[in-house]
Amino acid sequence: MKTLAITQGDPAGIGPEIVAKAFRDAPGDLKGCFVVGDTATLRRAAQAIARRGVPSVPVAQIGAPAEAVDMPPRCIPVLQLAGIPGPQPWGQISAAAGRAAADCVVWATRAALRGEVAGLVTAPLHKEALSAAGVTFPGHTELLQAEAAHHQGVALSAMPVRMMLASDELRTVLVSIHVSLREALAAVTHENILQTLQITHAALTRSLGRAPRMAVAGLNPHAGEGGLFGREEIEVIAPAIAEARAQGLDAHGPFAPDTVFMRARHTPARPGEFDVVIAMYHDQGLIPVKYLGVDKGVNVTLGLPLVRTSPDHGTAFDIAGQGVADAASLIEAVRMARALCG
Repeated sequence: MKTLAITQGDPAGIGPEIVAKAFRDAPGDLKGCFVVGDTATLRRAAQAIARRGVPSVPVAQIGAPAEAVDMPPRCIPVLQLAGIPGPQPWGQISAAAGRAAADCVVWATRAALRGEVAGLVTAPLHKEALSAAGVTFPGHTELLQAEAAHHQGVALSAMPVRMMLASDELRTVLVSIHVSLREALAAVTHENILQTLQITHAALTRSLGRAPRMAVAGLNPHAGEGGLFGREEIEVIAPAIAEARAQGLDAHGPFAPDTVFMRARHTPARPGEFDVVIAMYHDQGLIPVKYLGVDKGVNVTLGLPLVRTSPDHGTAFDIAGQGVADAASLIEAVRMARALCG
């Protein structure tokens, strides 16, 4: 049984708490998982979630990932990284916290690329803390992409990745990720849309066991209304969809972005028309999934030679240390990582 590595996230945020809660509340799902991080940070988190009349969750330091398989239920195995900062003040942005979070992600990514772990689940980090630590990547996705490209000895452009946010009701994949809205508009190109469709098709074909039905959202209101509100749909998006269909991909659109997500939403009463929606920019795709329930959403990085998932929320500095953070999305991320690992 290969193990899953869970990174502790920013130690000033809720990451360590939700990790501790996941081990406490979902021991079956967390079997064979271990935490990459700092033992003292996880012990503080275990104390933060302690409840009256319920014993504290034990934390055990391990020396290798394989040791996690034999850990008893509700015990948190921690692989201590040498040299990373220990517990940081709750709710405060700092270079030390950013460095600790980044070092955990780098270690886990390299372990997955070497085949030492089956995949990784990343607890939330804080982008300002990363920047304060001198990390040149704006988030997990870009850092993972760079590590994978370096491991395979290829240029960054040869390792294209996409962000997918998924729940039991809706999946969305983004053409662009962590860039300004002005830059996101510039990223709506024939090449980027076609590449997004190709990456999504390959990833979901593996997980669904069939070709996914992909809907493509327009960029402009009403998908441009025949050119009245913009010509990107006519000149860029539709030709990219046509080329994808010529390659055998089941792609449709462009559809009005204010209704396409409802058409793709899957409920017990009505199956969705599509398996996934391709969104033109970050907020267009993430708002619908998060509105349906942050506790159900999982962030999946597509295009990497490894499995990586994460909860779809941030560090929540305003409630860090109070023991009230919800671990449901992290538990869902672990379940999805297991499914993707096969």
